[in-house]
Amino acid sequence: MTAPRVSFEFFPPKSLEASFRLWDTVRMLAPLKPDFVSVTYGAGGTTRQLTHEAVTTIGREFDLNVAAHLTCVDATRAETLEIARTYAAAGVNQIVALRGDPPKGQGGFRPHADGFANSLELIAALKEAGDFTVRVGAYPEQHPEAADADADVQWLKRKFEAGADQAITQFFFEAETFLRFRDKADKAGIDADRILPGIIPIENWSGIRRFALATGASVPAWLDDAFDKAQRDGREDLLATALCTELCDTLLSEGVPALHFYTLNRASLTRDVCFALGVTPSVALQHVA
Repeated sequence: MTAPRVSFEFFPPKSLEASFRLWDTVRMLAPLKPDFVSVTYGAGGTTRQLTHEAVTTIGREFDLNVAAHLTCVDATRAETLEIARTYAAAGVNQIVALRGDPPKGQGGFRPHADGFANSLELIAALKEAGDFTVRVGAYPEQHPEAADADADVQWLKRKFEAGADQAITQFFFEAETFLRFRDKADKAGIDADRILPGIIPIENWSGIRRFALATGASVPAWLDDAFDKAQRDGREDLLATALCTELCDTLLSEGVPALHFYTLNRASLTRDVCFALGVTPSVALQHVA
């Protein structure tokens, strides 16, 4: 079976300690030669400058293809496109285009009076503005604001029609969640190979569980039971590695060509899973089912 391609997501540091952790994470994962790495954008655009600094530094110091997250939140069209042009001038021509989460306390998303109303407008403007590779978000489980799961698929199709090159899904815990979504997308006329599954290695189950509930990802009861027992036995890391490796292996056996890891700026578990899949610095990428 063809080897998996991998990519990684990082977030910009907000403190000196977090900065050291980010660079340690990048150093550990860069030798795996990812297709690309992405750097997130804080809710409400709160890390705009930090994101820019992280993106340009990673690209310059580690010779990686970096995709910068860009949102529609709290900025005019002109300001948003100027950020994109600044990236292009620095040699960064990959963007993850998202509507973005509203600032805390605002409630629902409200576009800037002179800004992009949604991700479709942002995607189209980026493709017109320059030679950008544009990735977008996708939701294998119903987005909290979507009328139903079919609406999510149709919205994703419109993103591709607007010019998106690839989609990265929200994380999920069971392979069937992604595979069902992939089948729906395929029936809707979307090239399923253009949808990357988002994988979140479970470094801390209680934290990831809270994150999942906040984003609308379903939490299987068996995971609660498994981590409860693992915590009592001191086997959380072993369980997390085994579960993530099994999830990835199942996806690969179902023909998924690439995996995108949400690292949370912690490299060890992501690296161990990649190693288990045959993705190492010294060995050609090979995956054996």
